[in-house]
Amino acid sequence: MTGDWLPDLGGRPCRYFAQVPSTQDIARAWALEGAATGATVIADEQTAGRGRLGRTWLAAPGSSLLLSIVLRPALPPEELGRVTLLGAVALAETLAGLGLQPGIKWPNDVQLAGRKVAGILAEAVWAGDRLSAVALGIGVNVRRDALPPEALEAYRATTVEAALGRPCPRGVLLGDLLAHLDAWMPRVREPILLETWTQYNVTLGRRVDVAAGHERFSGLAEALDDRGALLVRQDDGSLRPLLAGEVTILDEA
Repeated sequence: MTGDWLPDLGGRPCRYFAQVPSTQDIARAWALEGAATGATVIADEQTAGRGRLGRTWLAAPGSSLLLSIVLRPALPPEELGRVTLLGAVALAETLAGLGLQPGIKWPNDVQLAGRKVAGILAEAVWAGDRLSAVALGIGVNVRRDALPPEALEAYRATTVEAALGRPCPRGVLLGDLLAHLDAWMPRVREPILLETWTQYNVTLGRRVDVAAGHERFSGLAEALDDRGALLVRQDDGSLRPLLAGEVTILDEA
């Protein structure tokens, strides 16, 4: 693979790889080297790609959109959850532009018809005790053969082309996604980001089971706070903010 599918990225710094262990690792290192905000790492295949909680993210070569973007948002560390929301909203808008109806499951899944089509991973990049940047990783199942049929069923996953019923050039998808990301970055602290996320969400108003560290509890997902934390009304009536955790929507389990 030569990367000839890539669109014109203008002056955006970009590093392309036919195969790489993880675009996130390259983006993190590049950020520490001084990469500008918007610098993008793109790969046709990852051999050690990862999602949240250290999970492996693997896909057939050339079948998926795999990228990591260096961002330098003017955010305090406690609000970095907004970067994950931003990535999910930008991708949801991109898919909606294709005529699809995406949904966002907190904290980082983008779905089509209740099946996962993409994952978002935002990782802080520290220079000593100073927050230097955020590496925003996005993985989208594009081609029908992105995952074997058994994996699609086991993980309740799908692909863009399966949902569309026709081919979808990765270059077009990438160009649209980067445009949406660029448009949202200056607005990462504005209320409109949470408002737009809420329009696409499939989590709020539903009963969820939460695994947070060694703790597990159930409740009603009520809202997001300004940090991007999920507010869960527990069975004892208390409202608990959740900045990280594994959330299962109970009527989908």
